Amino acid sequence: MKRICLALPTDRACTPILRELAEEAEYAVSHFNVEIAVLILDSSSPADFGEHARVLAALPRTPGIEIVHLDENAQRAFLQNVIKSAAVAEPERVLDLMLPGRRSYGACTNRAFVIAAALGCESVHRRDSDCTYQELDGAKIFPIHHELTIGTTAAAARDRVATVDLAPGSDDLPVVMAGASFIGDMSVDIDDIRQRDPEIYYDVVSLWAPGGATEAEKRALVAESFTGAGTSPFRADESVLTVVDPMRVDMSNIAFHRVQEQVPLPPATDTIGSDYFLMHLVHDAGLPGVLHNRHIVNFHTGERKTDEGFASYQLALTKFFLSMLYLHFVYERMGVAGSSLRDAQGDVDAAAVAEIVRQSIRLPVDENLDRLEKLGRAYRRLGGRHAGFAETLAVRREVLLDEARQDMDDFAVLIDVWQSLIRASTSAGAGLFR
Repeated sequence: MKRICLALPTDRACTPILRELAEEAEYAVSHFNVEIAVLILDSSSPADFGEHARVLAALPRTPGIEIVHLDENAQRAFLQNVIKSAAVAEPERVLDLMLPGRRSYGACTNRAFVIAAALGCESVHRRDSDCTYQELDGAKIFPIHHELTIGTTAAAARDRVATVDLAPGSDDLPVVMAGASFIGDMSVDIDDIRQRDPEIYYDVVSLWAPGGATEAEKRALVAESFTGAGTSPFRADESVLTVVDPMRVDMSNIAFHRVQEQVPLPPATDTIGSDYFLMHLVHDAGLPGVLHNRHIVNFHTGERKTDEGFASYQLALTKFFLSMLYLHFVYERMGVAGSSLRDAQGDVDAAAVAEIVRQSIRLPVDENLDRLEKLGRAYRRLGGRHAGFAETLAVRREVLLDEARQDMDDFAVLIDVWQSLIRASTSAGAGLFR
């Protein structure tokens, strides 16, 4: 029987999605031949953690479903044991990359990947705490319905999707990813800028385009950025077996098989979008996936609107723009490498990916200096809290530039040891934290 991990990283109060996540697990075990480990990686406050624990304990016990709820202390103890067992160089650095003291979207998902291996799960299905599910005729629309196609070959998956759009010769490759997007609030919380001044919105959002992008390319990118699948609600299932375009899927609505045990996500701190790397790797390596339309509903939580939350979010957005200097280079080089990034069985050459990441570190930072200057000008034009944040950019400029470069060096280091961590976790099993 297939065993999978339905994972939710959170650092906030989120009792409604915990109950809904359990419903999705129940749907899966009642409709498919699977066992599920529901994994909650909980970095919330002690009070919120306690409330989460009470909600999870009150859920009915369902055969085939195991609930694993871990605070950061439990996660740290688990990681220390795995890192020791893996005998990696620089164990303290690796521990910090896996569980940094600052928010990291990539690191929290990496922890889910490693813990899922210890739980004996072959795939990881990720949701977010600021999302919910669509409904049709009173029934929730669970993405896992399509995600369980992964883990087969493309040939075996053909009968489980509505449409096939794969190049000839793909049938023996594994289906390693399934995903959809979202409806509701924008994935990046900047709609207030779009409403107030569309041209300033363009100036800001276009900062994530490659440095050599044309004006037309920037306009096209801005038009489709951060809006997901729009506003149309779910009406009927659609699915296609294809090499999935990363722009069509969201990390709140994603599942990975096999590839997550070969290459991790960038562990960059305070950087939105740092968890999207594997989508690009799967695409550039030409590996099959399932694109479906069971879109999650995204919403913005209140803490982002506070002064502290605003400043934290703007920092993460700024570092996202700076990360693109390096990531665009990596994506372009991976695209050129194409199918040479994998072998005939579909396994990714992690060393080749690490080498491309290391090459990016040597890029000059002029493009990022320009990004910081343009972002500061745009925010000063907006005034208010945006202008106040802009004043901090000049003071922090060198630190931000250094951190963006260091994030890529850290990523390469983590790629080097990743498969050792996965092997150690798989060998040790869940006894490391039970």
